[in-house]
Amino acid sequence: MLDYAVAYDFEQWSSAMTLDTGERWVAEEFQLAVAADLLAGVQVVWMVVPEGNTKTTFAAGVALHHIERKRRGYVAVAASSRDQAEWLWRQAQGLVIDSDRDHEFVCLEGYRRIRYDRNDSRIQIFAADDRGGDGAIASLYILDELHRHKDLALYRTWLGKLKKRNAQMLVISTAGEVGGEFEEERDRFRRGGNVTRRGCWTRAERPNAVLHDWQLSEDADPEDMVAVKAANPFSGVTVETLSEKRALPGMTLAHWMRYSCNRPQRGEMAAITESEWWRARVDEMIPEGERVRAGLDLGWKRDTTALVPLWSPSRDVRRFGPAVVLEPPDDGDQLDAHKVERALEAVHERNPIWQVVMDMTNGAQLSQWIEANLGAEVVDRTQSDSFAALDYAYFMEGLREGWIQHQGDVDLTAHALNAIAQELPSGKVRFQRPKEGRQVRTQLRRRRVIDALTAAAMVHTACAAEWGDPPAGETQPMYAFV
Repeated sequence: MLDYAVAYDFEQWSSAMTLDTGERWVAEEFQLAVAADLLAGVQVVWMVVPEGNTKTTFAAGVALHHIERKRRGYVAVAASSRDQAEWLWRQAQGLVIDSDRDHEFVCLEGYRRIRYDRNDSRIQIFAADDRGGDGAIASLYILDELHRHKDLALYRTWLGKLKKRNAQMLVISTAGEVGGEFEEERDRFRRGGNVTRRGCWTRAERPNAVLHDWQLSEDADPEDMVAVKAANPFSGVTVETLSEKRALPGMTLAHWMRYSCNRPQRGEMAAITESEWWRARVDEMIPEGERVRAGLDLGWKRDTTALVPLWSPSRDVRRFGPAVVLEPPDDGDQLDAHKVERALEAVHERNPIWQVVMDMTNGAQLSQWIEANLGAEVVDRTQSDSFAALDYAYFMEGLREGWIQHQGDVDLTAHALNAIAQELPSGKVRFQRPKEGRQVRTQLRRRRVIDALTAAAMVHTACAAEWGDPPAGETQPMYAFV
């Protein structure tokens, strides 16, 4: 709980500062709770709170307080982008000017730097993509809006520097995307050792680290403004202001849930919603011994390889078995083809595979092995846009009509929910993996793959060719999958 004695210094310091509203800064309890952990010497402190709850103002104040109190203090601040860095810089500069303290703090706008010469201390603000950020050796590191950073590389780099000067780190952010690195790290915190929960607030402790997290309860209604207010600790956020914000044109539920309720969300271009996917879940496995088709999407070096069996005894039962996902080595070598063969044999032993649908462009030799050793027919299925659009149309129809079934398999679920819907020049749509920069680490890239969905969609199209008419809007013949 909040140690007011430890937080007292920050409370007194902030009360002498003037905000851009012209009012004195009255630090609120949620801000003091975070400041107390920093001043008590906790090495890493996270503050995750919905937008509009003064994160940037608080971070700017913490930085100024640090260089005023610490001899030769150096605060390195990294924002997600140059624009965000500019906002944080302006907030810190505004606190200095509005508090009439620009004779004590020297603000160097061109350098995004603030000096406090009495202590030989300074603040330096970077954009996360600045090359100089990873070279900073600071006494306090602040990461602003970490959920917007392309990955956690700088976070991990700065963590490694903390011991050099007995330094600390403050992370401030709002919720990120489901499955992203930020949310995975946040979730590890929330499941940590010593956890205190009070309403929508969670304080979770890990060795030398603390998370302060405000989030709408899972069982709460996001349209209940009183409930949403409980997840927004700043007094300036009220039921009335939240109601006005919710009513803004273009305010989607996904945006509202993420930025006002602080709950992680999938991207708004997600191809398959959670509700669509989980409606298709069944408890029954594919009966042992039943013959199956299999979709195989090969990825020898960069992407994963995915194998997905499909059993369809009738038009309205198309049940997927668990996906087998194989990752290529991290050292740049290709995936061992024998691992793919063993995966096929394992599926075949339980459920004889009579047909494999795959792109044979980089798998001609494997297709020969399948025919010779499994006795299965191999259907060569390219992944061109026209075929991918067919796969999308058939698969979404199968979900809509309730024909597709799955067992909630972790890998197939992850790949299905990773996918976004990409509109093609023809106006049709295909499944696509989320876009990523060239510098995205291999580990993160593999968490965003959709290869199991690709394999499932290919084999499903082959299955759908045996039942009924093409989906609405499709005019290609039913044999177009071959």
